Amino acid sequence: MYQLLIVDDEPLVQVGIKSMLNWAELGIEVCATAGNGQAALEIIEEKSPDIVITDIKMPVMSGLELARICMERYGTLRPSFIILTSYEDFHMAKEALTYQVADYLVKLELTPEILRESIEKVLQKIREADSNRENSVSDMHLFYDKFFIRLLHNLFESEEQFLLQSRDLNVNFQYEGYVCCYGEIISPGADTLPGDKQLSLFTSSLQMIRELGVKYMPVYAVSLDIRHFALIFCYEKLPETEGASYSGQITAVLQSMSATLHNYYNVSLHCGIGSLVEEAAFICDSYQYSRQAFLAASKEDPIRFFEPVLRENSYHSSFNISLFRSDLTRAFEEYDAEILQKTIASICELFLAHPEHYVQALDAACNILYLSISLMQDGETIVSGFFEGNPDGYRSIYKQSSVEQIVEWLNLFTKKLSELFQNRRKDYKNHIVTNVKKYVNEHIRERLSLNEVAAVFGISPGYLSQLFGKYNETGFTEYVNSCKIRESKRLLKEENRKVYEVAEMLGFESAFYFSKVFKKVEGMAPREYINGLFS
Repeated sequence: MYQLLIVDDEPLVQVGIKSMLNWAELGIEVCATAGNGQAALEIIEEKSPDIVITDIKMPVMSGLELARICMERYGTLRPSFIILTSYEDFHMAKEALTYQVADYLVKLELTPEILRESIEKVLQKIREADSNRENSVSDMHLFYDKFFIRLLHNLFESEEQFLLQSRDLNVNFQYEGYVCCYGEIISPGADTLPGDKQLSLFTSSLQMIRELGVKYMPVYAVSLDIRHFALIFCYEKLPETEGASYSGQITAVLQSMSATLHNYYNVSLHCGIGSLVEEAAFICDSYQYSRQAFLAASKEDPIRFFEPVLRENSYHSSFNISLFRSDLTRAFEEYDAEILQKTIASICELFLAHPEHYVQALDAACNILYLSISLMQDGETIVSGFFEGNPDGYRSIYKQSSVEQIVEWLNLFTKKLSELFQNRRKDYKNHIVTNVKKYVNEHIRERLSLNEVAAVFGISPGYLSQLFGKYNETGFTEYVNSCKIRESKRLLKEENRKVYEVAEMLGFESAFYFSKVFKKVEGMAPREYINGLFS
């Protein structure tokens, strides 16, 4: 239920509002009452109510001051304020708007109908905000996974694309060194569990790996499939000696993780550790080495480093999928079944010509599997559905014992994936425009050039411009300008910002250029718009 706080210095008003509506019927619980803004602020900090109904004038701290402090501390999402005012205080309603107050009601005119209408309006805004936030979080996780899959497999089109996406995801790559770990969560009894129980076991295990890792050092964790993962250990300072120093530290971290996982979930880890690299651009190399080291891991020796494995000559080269980077990236981003089929057919032909390269063929199939799971929304569910008739699901790839069997598995997988692409291709272009528009609105206070936004989405500026022209009423630049001017009007009207402040806040190169764009969109200068508000 939503939580409501009632604030008024008159106890009778508190009781009146509390009894005016059937709050439970609206899905609301009155969590507390307060007699002034200071007492209300303490309750807000403790109980985090969703809605606050407060008098505008009170001793100690007014309702306006309370709304201002909450906006500064918690932003505009929670709590939502409804201000109660009298006729003589009605002039203060303008100031209330400055603090993002949801509604203001005149006490003498307050009826159950008016209060209910106001509450329902506020609830609608809260639900919309919650829905947008959930979608935003979901999209962020999807972008996060895609970003790291591209990083591990060297799939970025350019350094600019990498830098822009890392900035937007707030991922720090200002470290002096990086080491990749490729790992598998081993559970002796997992195969006998139902599918949902297996998923819960491995999801919980990976979450614990994430939480444990950051206690020792900065680390990024990426889920590859239900049992496989990658870790990127980040060094703020390079180890004094590159060899034993970093290997000893990472071994200790992984052994501690494995021991804790065994105590909680009766699972253990098999891991391969790559080389230490000093630039983010070479993380993909460390990842490829970690996959090679992993091939030498066993129950007796579960953590293997690439360098000693190399000296033992007991490793096999892993498959470098970045050789097919442009084709695979285009296939997934444009849902192009034809490109997908041709690319994977080329990979299959390569391995059929060298049937002795079983390990490399298995590595190739696993890489394609990981890409598919990570680059598609709900990838785990979709790919599981491809193999719902197989008791091992998509993990049946690990039971293919020859190159011919792996190729057969890949062909079946490609067929299912191609059918999905053909169904989704009809809408993907419009989907790109929708996501770009959402990105523009979420980054409206930044400078949004066609080149930068295209780089974020991994497409060419010309292609983005073409898509916008076809699937939107206006071109890209016109859309960005209209969004910025809409936000500028809100800042000028509700926050009483000055023209030069708005220009700077919205990323315009100057107040003069902002005024020029404003006039082009609105047909009047910003100053004329401001004067019209108070005429």
